[in-house]
Amino acid sequence: MTDGYFIEPDLHTRPRPCGIHVTTLGHVLVCVSGSETILQLDGEGKKKLATLTFSGSGRHKGRHNYPRSVFYNRHTASIIVGQSFSTKIIVFKVK
Repeated sequence: MTDGYFIEPDLHTRPRPCGIHVTTLGHVLVCVSGSETILQLDGEGKKKLATLTFSGSGRHKGRHNYPRSVFYNRHTASIIVGQSFSTKIIVFKVK
């Protein structure tokens, strides 16, 4: 966290969040605009816990289907992701 921003060194840029969800454990899931990435941060937003990458998530009319919205369902242990330029969602089972 620097001046109110989380810097993601792997992306070489300041993430532009376009979809955010806080899990029941307090972790923050952040869709990063213009990338095929969702970051999992701690509850304070200071430490990255995991990076989800959607390589090969497909293209629609020449555009990448980037993650735009994210939700964690604790009852099914799934991460549900809405995509830009697509009517489909992606569902990941997590442990």
